[in-house]
Amino acid sequence: MSHSLLISDLHLSHAQPRSTELFLRFATEIAPKAEGLFILGDLFEYWAGDDDLGDPFHRDITDTLRDLNAHGTRIFIMHGNRDFLMEEELGSACNATLLDDPTMVDLYGTPTLLTHGDTLCTDDTEYQRFRQMVRNDAWQTQFLSQPLANRKAQIEQLRMQSESQKRSKEMALMDVNIDAVHELLRQNAYPRLIHGHTHRLAKHLHQVDGHTCERWVLGDWDCKASALRCDYDGIRWEEIPD
Repeated sequence: MSHSLLISDLHLSHAQPRSTELFLRFATEIAPKAEGLFILGDLFEYWAGDDDLGDPFHRDITDTLRDLNAHGTRIFIMHGNRDFLMEEELGSACNATLLDDPTMVDLYGTPTLLTHGDTLCTDDTEYQRFRQMVRNDAWQTQFLSQPLANRKAQIEQLRMQSESQKRSKEMALMDVNIDAVHELLRQNAYPRLIHGHTHRLAKHLHQVDGHTCERWVLGDWDCKASALRCDYDGIRWEEIPD
């Protein structure tokens, strides 16, 4: 049966060999059966710029996705909060389409809104200020003008600061704000919503202006790798065995 798979928050890096092994197996054994693969952000632990495509680790990942596409699976990649500097060169290397955040698609007859999910975490005002800064075109131009090694060092420092800050934040602060979710659903005519970012794999039902809307949250691959399978019969989880 025709179907598509949705994943997010893989955080692939040299330091995560287990996640990388699972992804490579997923991309060669499971994903080729799907007509579409949607990666909703944070494919990589971080992305310092498309001039890092020559890194052998990155090349293994992009070559694997390119091979997957060559076998007939269309690939769609959305920026996450860790790899928002991905640009068209990365998309070309994977033979993938880069998606805006958010993006509305028709998945087997159901209007479905796709987003990474970090914009919905509006209670975390500190993060939202940081996000607004780094998504600014001028900031990105200045950052990308620096040598690659300098960029990587800065990103590592920012990641360490972020991990330290997370330990002092309440968990609820880093989850989605329900009012923000409802407003997004309202603005897009009450679709089904699929997102990642929070790592809280679940299905939620929201009542918005008399409409019942599904919200599916994708899990991260650091703990338990999974994909969301969507076809004409509906939507369900598909575990990726170790």
